[in-house]
Amino acid sequence: MTVSTDRVTLRRTRRVDVRFTAWRTFLHSHSLVVSRVERRLEASLGLPFTWYDVLFQLSEAPDRRLRMHELAEAVLLSRSGLTRTVDRIEAAGLVARQAIPGDRRSMHVVLTDAGRERLAAAFPIVRRAVRELFAAHLSEEDAHNLVRILGRVRDGTRGVAGE
Repeated sequence: MTVSTDRVTLRRTRRVDVRFTAWRTFLHSHSLVVSRVERRLEASLGLPFTWYDVLFQLSEAPDRRLRMHELAEAVLLSRSGLTRTVDRIEAAGLVARQAIPGDRRSMHVVLTDAGRERLAAAFPIVRRAVRELFAAHLSEEDAHNLVRILGRVRDGTRGVAGE
């Protein structure tokens, strides 16, 4: 197949399958919103959004603690370099590592009181940004449909064998 044939095929595919356009629009929108929320959080508190994600996941966990592998599964933004990220957050006093009785191989990552305070300061910034950059563009019906659709994608993807 020649390059020009590939381009024709790609153009034809775009016209026929709006689902691919939906995928690209989703990725572009996600990237823009996340980068702008991250910039606001950094400018206001000097808090990286990946740190916010870790602190938030820990705040939602039972006893505000997770094993490292559980934290890796819970974070939404970036699993790569999570150990180094947790090292930095720990050095800032926002989390602590604690031994797990009876398990010498793993540790809990625990949200500290300072981490809870930092998260509490960050939450209004994130909430405002999400309302302005994301929620303001959705009607109530749109939001319900998006939750339903993206939930179906999430749940269907979790069930894919071999991953």
